[in-house]
Amino acid sequence: MNRHKIRELAVQSLFSIETTKDDSQTAINSVMDIADLGEEEAPEYLTFLVSGTLEKQAELDKEIADHLKKKWTIQRLSRIDRVVLRVGLFEMENSLEVPKKVAIDEAIELAGEFGDKDSKSFVNGILSNFVEG
Repeated sequence: MNRHKIRELAVQSLFSIETTKDDSQTAINSVMDIADLGEEEAPEYLTFLVSGTLEKQAELDKEIADHLKKKWTIQRLSRIDRVVLRVGLFEMENSLEVPKKVAIDEAIELAGEFGDKDSKSFVNGILSNFVEG
């Protein structure tokens, strides 16, 4: 399974958790079933993204909130934009295998797939604050 598909499943799992309050394994299993991947074992990188993003959610939210315009809070963002930003930032800060710019490009692509017409530029605008130079 390619990394992009794993990131899609991570975003869907985290969106599900935010909606249903399921635990991470239940959400991952559910998303994999829906994607007709229920017979496969969840890729390690999927578990890494989902559980890591959940573990560091408060920290990620604070970092994201620091780059929002005045009067905007993390809770005012659309649920999907919030999830995509969290996964993208988590991957940027915690994956040794993925360069930051690649993580941003992937997050932008996911925002385009799952978000609204403004999601791609919004996600790009926020995450680009976390890349030096």
